[in-house]
Amino acid sequence: MAGLGVSGDDRMSGDVRDLDALRSWHADWRGLRVAVLGLSMTGFSAADTLAELGADVLVVTEKASEEYARLVPVIGARLVVEPLQEVPAALVEFAPEVIVASPGFAPHHPLIRWAQASGIALWGDVELAWRVRDKVLRADGSPADWVLITGTNGKTTTTRLTASMLVAGGLRAAPVGNIGVPVLDAVRDPAGFDVLVVELSSHQLWYLSLADEVGAPSPHASVCLNLADDHLQWHGSARAYRDAKAVVYRNTRVACVYNKADIATRQMVEEADVVEGCRAIGFDLGVPGPSDLGIVDGILVDRAFVEDRHRSALELTTLADLASRGLAAPHMVANILAAAALARSLDVPPAAIRDALGTFRLDPHRIEVVAVSDGVTWVDDSKATNPHAAASSLAAFPGAVWVVGGDLKGVDISDLVAARGAGVRAAIVIGVERSGIVEAFARHAPAIPLFEVDHTQTEDVMAQVVELAAGIARDGDVVLLAPAAASFDQFASYSDRGTRFARAVHDRIGEQPSAE
Repeated sequence: MAGLGVSGDDRMSGDVRDLDALRSWHADWRGLRVAVLGLSMTGFSAADTLAELGADVLVVTEKASEEYARLVPVIGARLVVEPLQEVPAALVEFAPEVIVASPGFAPHHPLIRWAQASGIALWGDVELAWRVRDKVLRADGSPADWVLITGTNGKTTTTRLTASMLVAGGLRAAPVGNIGVPVLDAVRDPAGFDVLVVELSSHQLWYLSLADEVGAPSPHASVCLNLADDHLQWHGSARAYRDAKAVVYRNTRVACVYNKADIATRQMVEEADVVEGCRAIGFDLGVPGPSDLGIVDGILVDRAFVEDRHRSALELTTLADLASRGLAAPHMVANILAAAALARSLDVPPAAIRDALGTFRLDPHRIEVVAVSDGVTWVDDSKATNPHAAASSLAAFPGAVWVVGGDLKGVDISDLVAARGAGVRAAIVIGVERSGIVEAFARHAPAIPLFEVDHTQTEDVMAQVVELAAGIARDGDVVLLAPAAASFDQFASYSDRGTRFARAVHDRIGEQPSAE
């Protein structure tokens, strides 16, 4: 391999930079040719970081906002904006030594296939962040610890919960990653952190699966909250999706937290290649074993991080207290136990966990009560974008009038309808393609009243949903928007879908929605 200094002639001679040497912010990144694919928030953070390091950066994207397009040359990078069904000539000519891909680029994308066929190093933004994590150090001279969180559902809530618990325990912590703040931005924050709580999508984890030992994170603790089919079009199969999720446990040093009620997560931990001495910590809604967190007589307890875990436990909070704060839905309690396990692995005391829960609020569009009128409760869980999340909502609100449908992302909804469909009062089906849901009800819950909203205009959909629901619901009922599908077939985002639902509800009952 060539030395760290790469001259212009190296591009022609075929010499390759020793990428294993690039394991620190203070390594010599100068002149490294890096192509960044995509120019969303994540792509820009990667390009900005690499430019600051002195790399030669080419950003390749199909589209770019006016702001990012203006900023790319300002940071010293170059920009190519064109269709990416084929590899752009400018990218081939650039001859990148590394490609950093935004997580939207699926494994079957032409540029990703070209990179792998060409033998070009392929990183995600998280690998880059791990390599340069020592830009800002703690008082003891070490970089921030990382806690990794993934799962089909509950990632964002658990990430926020964990960060809140750590902060309440006196640590400087930040929720980053797929939650909306690029991890590279946190790594470069001059204030520095003790812990980064990193939410990881299956897309980001697929890129981490490509990393060697230099680029693969070694987190303090990690968790896969649950596993159900999702993003199958992106990954290509359920097995590939599962294998990507399992990467979260790789190289964990202290605690691999898993869901005892989900055998897939236990198997991931059993198969994981971890640092010697790392412990498996289980959680569920039952009585905990000696290395678990769980519930005893309505009390959430820790039997994992106590001195005599075989004969004692620490109280964290109670179901009654969580219920008073709107946090007692079963899937929410599971998220709290997972977050508490991660926080306890970092020695956060139970009192700090209780303090954090006392001020915690769920995100908008996550089992959010938008109105109660004439005995009917209207609930916005637009963030339930897959069947697993919708199943949790339906379990929390049995007998609801269920608003379901949208972009199913290649996932078969039949199992959800078979398991939960017969327990709803009625179903209102939305989305451009509704036939799969209608057929599932015909097979598995034929006695349930079924209504289709066939409006094609976005602004008309929720008005019709609310009109239908208002005619069905009775005193004591819940109308539940839990679509089990993505929103992009008819709405800008799950947030847009939920906001339009809430607005239609308030238009119907004559109240003003509260500001988000």
